[in-house]
Amino acid sequence: MSKSVFIDGAVGTTGLEIRERLEGRDGLSLILLDEARRKDREARREALNSADFVILCLPDDAAREAVALIDNPHTRVIDASSAHRVAEGWTYGFPELGFDVVNARFVSNPGCYPTGFLALVAPLVRAGLIPADWPLTVNAVSGYSGGGKALIERFENDETLAYRDYGFGLAHKHLPEMQRHAGLAYAPVFAPMVIRAHRGMVVEVPLPLAALPTRPGRDAILATLTAAFAGSPIVTVHQGQPDELLVRESAAGNDRLDLYVFAGADGAQARLVATLDNLGKGASGAAVQSLNLMAGLDPLAGLNL
Repeated sequence: MSKSVFIDGAVGTTGLEIRERLEGRDGLSLILLDEARRKDREARREALNSADFVILCLPDDAAREAVALIDNPHTRVIDASSAHRVAEGWTYGFPELGFDVVNARFVSNPGCYPTGFLALVAPLVRAGLIPADWPLTVNAVSGYSGGGKALIERFENDETLAYRDYGFGLAHKHLPEMQRHAGLAYAPVFAPMVIRAHRGMVVEVPLPLAALPTRPGRDAILATLTAAFAGSPIVTVHQGQPDELLVRESAAGNDRLDLYVFAGADGAQARLVATLDNLGKGASGAAVQSLNLMAGLDPLAGLNL
């Protein structure tokens, strides 16, 4: 039997990509509201409650409001906003890290930056290679599409704008999920940046190996990450150390998550690096993956690997 899906907020960047991935797929049918009805509260309420699955592509406050409009015990929800990423009763949508997305009713899509950070850090904290109270830092660059319509327009209307450094208040909305889902005593120092590329992301965590209590080597880190993601068709732990990692200005989208461990010859320091598409595994692709798992469909349907 076909499962019905309502995308609330299907006109934004993430929502449009999700709709494109779901249209015409076997086993799914989309509930669509025309332009005149998509902001009508009662029309949305009806759609939210009639759907088997709802995907929220809304600002945080609007996402909370949408959940409050659901008054039945059956509709299952995937929230692409940051509203519920550390909320009680919500499952974090990162199945590769052991979260039970299959049986969840409420799933919160991970943030794009946290996806890279958690893939690198969570397995190492769980294995004891990084102490939970270690003062971590994370540096990351993203394509401007992750900033929504306003930032997209800003970059595309200003050819001189090449780089944006931000988050200087040290209270970025991604920090709670980074801390919670990595099992850290303290939030990392997070330095996010945006570059003149439509999509793509590099997330880096520097590690002073010689200062860590367990003094882990590159081989131990690689072995831990490889075991954590063994068998995953989406996450790849690369064994080599390429000379460079690049983000192309007009790269095609994908749903992969690639992890690298770079270490100096003396083994004193390492740089853990994740590369991903901020609109793929960092947004739309992750939501589609969760929907596939929750609906009992091919886990990779609609994904570009």
